[in-house]
Amino acid sequence: MGKFQVIDHPLIQHKLTIIRDKDCGTKVFREVVGEIANLMAYEVSRDMPLEDIEIETPMTKSIQKTLTGKKVAIIPILRAGIGMVDGILELIPAAKVGHIGLFRDEETLEPHEYFIKLPEDIDNRQLFIVDPMLATGGSAVMAIDSLKKRGASNMKFVCLVAAPEGVKTLQDAHPDVDIYTAALDERLNEDGYIVPGLGDAGDRLFGTK
Repeated sequence: MGKFQVIDHPLIQHKLTIIRDKDCGTKVFREVVGEIANLMAYEVSRDMPLEDIEIETPMTKSIQKTLTGKKVAIIPILRAGIGMVDGILELIPAAKVGHIGLFRDEETLEPHEYFIKLPEDIDNRQLFIVDPMLATGGSAVMAIDSLKKRGASNMKFVCLVAAPEGVKTLQDAHPDVDIYTAALDERLNEDGYIVPGLGDAGDRLFGTK
Protein backbone atom coordinates (compact mmCIF):
# COMPACT_ATOMS: atom_id res chain seq x y z
CA MET A 1 0.00 0.00 0.00
CA GLY A 2 1.30 3.44 -0.90
CA LYS A 3 1.93 6.08 1.71
CA PHE A 4 -0.96 8.22 2.97
CA GLN A 5 0.20 11.42 4.63
CA VAL A 6 -1.63 14.42 6.06
CA ILE A 7 0.77 17.36 5.84
CA ASP A 8 -0.60 19.33 8.77
CA HIS A 9 2.13 21.93 9.25
CA PRO A 10 0.77 24.93 11.22
CA LEU A 11 1.23 27.30 8.26
CA ILE A 12 -0.71 24.91 6.03
CA GLN A 13 -3.54 24.55 8.55
CA HIS A 14 -3.73 28.34 8.91
CA LYS A 15 -3.85 28.92 5.15
CA LEU A 16 -6.42 26.16 4.68
CA THR A 17 -8.71 27.87 7.17
CA ILE A 18 -8.48 31.07 5.09
CA ILE A 19 -9.72 29.33 1.92
CA ARG A 20 -12.37 27.25 3.71
CA ASP A 21 -14.13 30.49 4.73
CA LYS A 22 -17.06 31.10 2.36
CA ASP A 23 -16.27 34.82 2.34
CA CYS A 24 -12.77 34.31 0.93
CA GLY A 25 -12.73 36.03 -2.48
CA THR A 26 -11.32 34.68 -5.74
CA LYS A 27 -8.03 36.60 -5.61
CA VAL A 28 -7.10 35.51 -2.10
CA PHE A 29 -8.40 31.98 -2.69
CA ARG A 30 -6.19 31.60 -5.77
CA GLU A 31 -3.12 33.01 -4.04
CA VAL A 32 -3.50 30.87 -0.93
CA VAL A 33 -4.12 27.64 -2.88
CA GLY A 34 -0.77 28.29 -4.58
CA GLU A 35 0.91 28.98 -1.24
CA ILE A 36 -0.40 25.73 0.27
CA ALA A 37 0.74 23.75 -2.79
CA ASN A 38 4.19 25.33 -2.45
CA LEU A 39 4.44 24.33 1.22
CA MET A 40 3.18 20.81 0.47
CA ALA A 41 5.71 20.37 -2.36
CA TYR A 42 8.51 20.64 0.20
CA GLU A 43 7.24 17.48 1.91
CA VAL A 44 6.08 15.66 -1.23
CA SER A 45 9.59 16.01 -2.72
CA ARG A 46 11.31 14.83 0.46
CA ASP A 47 12.36 11.45 -0.97
CA MET A 48 13.72 12.75 -4.28
CA PRO A 49 16.99 10.87 -4.92
CA LEU A 50 20.40 12.47 -4.39
CA GLU A 51 23.88 11.70 -5.73
CA ASP A 52 27.37 12.82 -4.79
CA ILE A 53 29.20 15.49 -6.76
CA GLU A 54 32.55 17.11 -6.23
CA ILE A 55 32.60 20.89 -5.91
CA GLU A 56 35.10 23.45 -4.72
CA THR A 57 34.03 25.66 -1.84
CA PRO A 58 35.97 28.85 -1.03
CA MET A 59 37.92 26.64 1.41
CA THR A 60 38.49 23.28 -0.25
CA LYS A 61 37.33 20.59 -2.64
CA SER A 62 34.34 18.76 -1.19
CA ILE A 63 31.90 15.97 -2.00
CA GLN A 64 28.33 17.22 -1.62
CA LYS A 65 24.80 16.12 -2.52
CA THR A 66 22.84 17.11 -5.62
CA LEU A 67 19.54 15.91 -7.08
CA THR A 68 20.12 12.94 -9.37
CA GLY A 69 18.13 14.58 -12.12
CA LYS A 70 15.11 12.29 -11.66
CA LYS A 71 12.80 14.45 -13.69
CA VAL A 72 9.49 15.66 -12.32
CA ALA A 73 6.23 16.36 -14.12
CA ILE A 74 3.24 18.05 -12.52
CA ILE A 75 -0.10 16.82 -13.86
CA PRO A 76 -3.07 18.96 -12.80
CA ILE A 77 -6.53 17.47 -13.20
CA LEU A 78 -8.43 20.22 -15.03
CA ARG A 79 -9.58 22.61 -14.13
CA ALA A 80 -9.11 23.11 -10.41
CA GLY A 81 -5.73 21.35 -10.41
CA ILE A 82 -4.26 24.29 -12.32
CA GLY A 83 -4.47 26.34 -9.12
CA MET A 84 -1.76 24.19 -7.51
CA VAL A 85 0.77 24.14 -10.36
CA ASP A 86 2.58 27.46 -9.94
CA GLY A 87 3.15 26.90 -6.23
CA ILE A 88 4.95 23.62 -6.94
CA LEU A 89 6.87 25.09 -9.90
CA GLU A 90 8.32 27.74 -7.60
CA LEU A 91 10.04 24.95 -5.69
CA ILE A 92 10.80 22.70 -8.69
CA PRO A 93 11.11 25.13 -11.63
CA ALA A 94 12.51 22.55 -14.07
CA ALA A 95 9.41 20.34 -13.81
CA LYS A 96 7.33 19.83 -16.92
CA VAL A 97 3.56 20.21 -16.81
CA GLY A 98 0.96 17.92 -18.39
CA HIS A 99 -2.81 18.26 -18.26
CA ILE A 100 -5.70 15.84 -17.86
CA GLY A 101 -9.24 17.13 -18.39
CA LEU A 102 -12.09 15.26 -16.72
CA PHE A 103 -15.69 16.25 -16.19
CA ARG A 104 -18.16 14.68 -13.80
CA ASP A 105 -21.56 13.48 -14.95
CA GLU A 106 -23.96 15.31 -12.64
CA GLU A 107 -26.38 12.36 -12.62
CA THR A 108 -24.02 9.43 -12.05
CA LEU A 109 -21.05 11.40 -10.57
CA GLU A 110 -18.85 9.32 -12.91
CA PRO A 111 -15.84 11.12 -14.46
CA HIS A 112 -15.22 11.30 -18.23
CA GLU A 113 -11.93 12.23 -19.92
CA TYR A 114 -12.09 15.04 -22.47
CA PHE A 115 -8.48 16.26 -22.79
CA ILE A 116 -5.00 14.90 -22.19
CA LYS A 117 -1.63 16.43 -23.09
CA LEU A 118 1.52 15.08 -21.46
CA PRO A 119 5.30 15.37 -21.69
CA GLU A 120 6.64 12.65 -24.00
CA ASP A 121 8.80 10.96 -21.37
CA ILE A 122 6.31 10.48 -18.52
CA ASP A 123 7.51 6.88 -18.13
CA ASN A 124 10.84 8.30 -16.90
CA ARG A 125 9.42 11.00 -14.66
CA GLN A 126 8.24 11.29 -11.09
CA LEU A 127 4.67 12.51 -11.53
CA PHE A 128 2.80 14.73 -9.09
CA ILE A 129 -0.92 14.51 -9.94
CA VAL A 130 -2.61 17.52 -8.38
CA ASP A 131 -6.23 18.35 -7.66
CA PRO A 132 -7.44 20.43 -4.69
CA MET A 133 -10.14 17.92 -3.77
CA LEU A 134 -10.13 14.14 -3.33
CA ALA A 135 -13.87 13.64 -2.92
CA THR A 136 -15.37 10.45 -4.40
CA GLY A 137 -11.96 9.52 -5.79
CA GLY A 138 -13.41 8.88 -9.26
CA SER A 139 -11.44 11.59 -11.06
CA ALA A 140 -8.16 10.68 -9.37
CA VAL A 141 -8.59 6.99 -10.22
CA MET A 142 -9.42 7.77 -13.84
CA ALA A 143 -6.52 10.21 -14.21
CA ILE A 144 -4.07 7.64 -12.85
CA ASP A 145 -5.62 4.94 -15.09
CA SER A 146 -4.95 7.20 -18.08
CA LEU A 147 -1.37 7.87 -17.01
CA LYS A 148 -0.61 4.20 -16.40
CA LYS A 149 -1.98 3.33 -19.86
CA ARG A 150 0.58 5.76 -21.26
CA GLY A 151 3.51 4.23 -19.39
CA ALA A 152 3.64 6.19 -16.12
CA SER A 153 4.61 4.21 -13.03
CA ASN A 154 6.07 6.63 -10.48
CA MET A 155 3.17 8.74 -9.20
CA LYS A 156 2.11 10.75 -6.17
CA PHE A 157 -1.36 12.25 -5.75
CA VAL A 158 -1.40 15.64 -4.03
CA CYS A 159 -4.58 17.38 -2.83
CA LEU A 160 -5.60 20.03 -0.32
CA VAL A 161 -8.65 18.34 1.19
CA ALA A 162 -9.60 14.65 1.14
CA ALA A 163 -12.67 12.69 2.21
CA PRO A 164 -12.17 9.24 3.76
CA GLU A 165 -14.30 7.70 0.98
CA GLY A 166 -12.05 9.15 -1.72
CA VAL A 167 -8.87 8.04 0.00
CA LYS A 168 -10.19 4.47 0.24
CA THR A 169 -11.34 4.45 -3.41
CA LEU A 170 -7.96 5.67 -4.63
CA GLN A 171 -5.99 3.30 -2.40
CA ASP A 172 -8.12 0.32 -3.50
CA ALA A 173 -7.71 1.17 -7.20
CA HIS A 174 -4.05 2.22 -7.12
CA PRO A 175 -2.31 0.87 -4.01
CA ASP A 176 1.09 1.83 -5.50
CA VAL A 177 0.33 5.60 -5.51
CA ASP A 178 1.26 7.73 -2.50
CA ILE A 179 -1.43 10.21 -1.37
CA TYR A 180 -0.62 13.55 0.24
CA THR A 181 -3.30 15.87 1.59
CA ALA A 182 -3.34 18.99 3.76
CA ALA A 183 -6.49 17.79 5.58
CA LEU A 184 -8.57 14.64 5.98
CA ASP A 185 -12.15 15.86 6.34
CA GLU A 186 -15.19 14.14 7.84
CA ARG A 187 -17.20 12.75 4.93
CA LEU A 188 -18.94 13.28 1.60
CA ASN A 189 -22.46 14.65 1.46
CA GLU A 190 -25.20 13.21 -0.77
CA ASP A 191 -24.06 15.46 -3.65
CA GLY A 192 -20.49 14.13 -3.54
CA TYR A 193 -19.00 17.26 -1.94
CA ILE A 194 -16.51 17.10 0.94
CA VAL A 195 -17.79 18.22 4.37
CA PRO A 196 -16.70 20.59 5.85
CA GLY A 197 -14.59 21.00 2.71
CA LEU A 198 -14.25 24.29 0.88
CA GLY A 199 -16.99 24.12 -1.73
CA ASP A 200 -16.27 23.83 -5.45
CA ALA A 201 -12.55 24.58 -5.79
CA GLY A 202 -12.80 25.23 -9.55
CA ASP A 203 -15.57 27.79 -9.19
CA ARG A 204 -13.79 29.49 -6.31
CA LEU A 205 -10.44 29.60 -8.14
CA PHE A 206 -11.85 31.02 -11.36
CA GLY A 207 -14.81 33.03 -10.13
CA THR A 208 -17.39 30.94 -12.00
CA LYS A 209 -20.68 29.50 -10.81
